[in-house]
Amino acid sequence: MTATPASPLPRIVRLGVGAGYSGDRIEPAVELAQHGEIDYLVFECLAERTIALAQQARLRDPEAGFDPLLAARLRAVLPHCAARGIRILTNMGAANPLGAARCAMAIAAELGLQGFKIAAVTGDDVLAAVQAGEHRLLETGDTVASLGDRVLSANAYLGAAPMVQALAQGAQLVITGRAADPALFLAPLVHAFGWAWDDWQRLGQGTVVGHLLECAGQVTGGYFADPGFKDVPDLARLGFPMGEVSEDGGLVVTKLAAAGGCVTEATCKEQLLYEIHDPQRYLQPDVVADFSEVTVQQLGPDRVQVSGGRGAPRSGLLKVSVGYHDGFVGEGQIAYAGPGALARAQLAQAIVEERLALTGVALRELRCELIGVNALHGAASPPSAAEPYEVRLRVAARTDTLAEAVRVGNEVETLYTNGPAGGGGASKSAREIVAVQSVLLPESAISPQVHLMEA
Repeated sequence: MTATPASPLPRIVRLGVGAGYSGDRIEPAVELAQHGEIDYLVFECLAERTIALAQQARLRDPEAGFDPLLAARLRAVLPHCAARGIRILTNMGAANPLGAARCAMAIAAELGLQGFKIAAVTGDDVLAAVQAGEHRLLETGDTVASLGDRVLSANAYLGAAPMVQALAQGAQLVITGRAADPALFLAPLVHAFGWAWDDWQRLGQGTVVGHLLECAGQVTGGYFADPGFKDVPDLARLGFPMGEVSEDGGLVVTKLAAAGGCVTEATCKEQLLYEIHDPQRYLQPDVVADFSEVTVQQLGPDRVQVSGGRGAPRSGLLKVSVGYHDGFVGEGQIAYAGPGALARAQLAQAIVEERLALTGVALRELRCELIGVNALHGAASPPSAAEPYEVRLRVAARTDTLAEAVRVGNEVETLYTNGPAGGGGASKSAREIVAVQSVLLPESAISPQVHLMEA
């Protein structure tokens, strides 16, 4: 009797998450690089304002403008990733992917990684195209032209295609600027499995994968924790997630057994809904994803299966984040404690408000709040019968000039000797405001490029 050959095991691609925002912890990424059975390590580090601030930094120094933790992260993980064949994708290029790639080249050489291939993806900087057209800002309906010379940057959310191209060219480290967050995770899946660009079902499920993993520690319990209601173990040693993805896009979310945190149906469901407007039409540059039939099932401790993502043809439009100068903010804070702390803080607020008017500080907007009383919800804050033991007054104002912003903090500081009794711990600051709005550009107006380098 002839034995029936065993069915081949399904192909699995294993994704590890190295960061969920620019300032994220480095140790969890090192843990995954050392001990995770992963094929790719993805660092998602670019928020909406981050790239506008990076463009600002590049204006001051043409070699700057990429993530300030790039060098530290690469020094920490590259030796392990290179030794274990783990490929890295990241948007730490921010406003200067080529500069980031040059930095990475120097670090690879420093670590003795001869022949290490690095790709920089450019083309997301579309400032000239945005300024040339009559594009309207989605949030206000105003034209970009109405911002005048205050515009600092315009960066389009690129899709996965140029990263797939970079991986196909052998890149072991792929550095992009602005790209859609899920695209960083979709790219290795398209590359490994050979998914077609019109396979909307798999692209939609791949976007579910990226969306669940992109915020790192959020899905392993970091943003989920609420003591007494949703307890999460060992948060000080929170581990970042891994995703085991099959050829049909099916996902198992997990983590290293020794790492802190947890992966449960509840952590995955909360992350699935995070920042989603319409779950049936999650607009991405590669696909319009549909999360409405996603199923989540606990398979075992810290192992959750996620499937059912779908997709429809992409819109042909790319979202563009437009960063612009929006004045300055001046701020001052001072604290009061003990009996009558609330009344003294309220008196201090009244004094500052009157002083700003008396001295003619030119304000576009003023906000005063009592931290611990009404700072988050303002007038909607519920009344409390208990008198707070300590209250901190915060005064912040938007101004047109830095000099006027400085005057706001100065007025708060003078409460030390000219205001209610017992004020202490005063602080003040003044800084430029970089605001962000959005426009849409046709994808045909954007031409991403892959630049391959070898250490």
